[in-house]
Amino acid sequence: MSDVRVNADQQEEGEQQQNLVKAPVKRPLGLLITTYGCLFVGSIASSLLAKYYFVHGGSSRWVSTWVQSAGFPLLLGLIYFPRFVFRTTKRRPFTRFTHRHLLFSVVIGLILGFNNFLFSWGTSYLPVSTSSLLLSTQLIFTLILSVIIVKQKVTFSNLNCVVLLTLSSVLLALGSSQDKPAGLTKTKYFIGFLSTIGAGLLFALYLPVTERVYRSVYCYAMVMEMQLVMEFSATVFATIGMAFDGGFKEMVKEANQVFTKGPTVYWTVAILANVVTWQLCFAATSGMVYLTSSITGGICMTALLAMNVIGGVVVYGDAFGGVKIVSTVLCIWGFSSYVYGIYVKMKKDEEKEEEEEEGHTGMKTVEDGGELELEMGKIKNDVAAADERV
Repeated sequence: MSDVRVNADQQEEGEQQQNLVKAPVKRPLGLLITTYGCLFVGSIASSLLAKYYFVHGGSSRWVSTWVQSAGFPLLLGLIYFPRFVFRTTKRRPFTRFTHRHLLFSVVIGLILGFNNFLFSWGTSYLPVSTSSLLLSTQLIFTLILSVIIVKQKVTFSNLNCVVLLTLSSVLLALGSSQDKPAGLTKTKYFIGFLSTIGAGLLFALYLPVTERVYRSVYCYAMVMEMQLVMEFSATVFATIGMAFDGGFKEMVKEANQVFTKGPTVYWTVAILANVVTWQLCFAATSGMVYLTSSITGGICMTALLAMNVIGGVVVYGDAFGGVKIVSTVLCIWGFSSYVYGIYVKMKKDEEKEEEEEEGHTGMKTVEDGGELELEMGKIKNDVAAADERV
């Protein structure tokens, strides 16, 4: 009896390993839509809440950095629930998670932590609409680095989108001198401007590097496992900065004495809601890169910047003059052209697949009188030639 049980376990383990080795060719459309929906909600909400912290009295950039990654324990639900709660998979969490995956995840996580710090500096000084549009400058660098790192093909569709979105940021930069909040010095505004650009550049590196690493990943759950390690590393980076800068004591002081909305709103909205929405944003970004590509993930995030601009105008009363209107239109135009390009490519791929299926006439199956006849011209000739030699 024990031998039967052992053989059954070995067979089950072998089936799991076989399933892990072969990644799915087509990604589920429902999972892709859900991931982009999470990216939509997480990106807009996190940007607005990050500014909310500074608008109502928060001043610690390390606190703002820390909340962007401190929600990594939430990913445990995405990792363990499918197997132990929903019973939708037999794969054990962290199966085939190698030392190489661990090393890459830690290094990328530290880069992400520094990126979060630069973003916090920019957010503390610039309006949401300005910082959001400035971040779109990362797109052209994402395309360049994607070509170098993951051999991304440059098409008219993605190049046109990158040019339009980058032009949008250039227009914003030319007209940004009149967008400084009251009381903000030129020096601080310049620091915020450069910090935001730096955050965009680091994020441009983050996307193709993660795509390259994800090529050795076998399922969506494994992406979340790597994301957990990345966010943990980023949190360690932020926690060290918080400890040296006195950020944890400053959080208590801000909540009780400084934050204009009171301690309850501080802990629930400025901290907890920030933690949840940022984790939703980063997890969805990783999912988009895995399901599509780094350039597609970057374009989707950049397209959401237009919504962030509108959100900054509606929620915080940011100025929305002619330059920002043109920039927003260019963002929408660029994204729409890219989506259309993807649609055209999908149509061509479908037609190509149909032609290939029809082209498999080298092996014809014909049913005649209940008997299956295999017509394989080349193989038949080879067999005839072999018979003649015999």
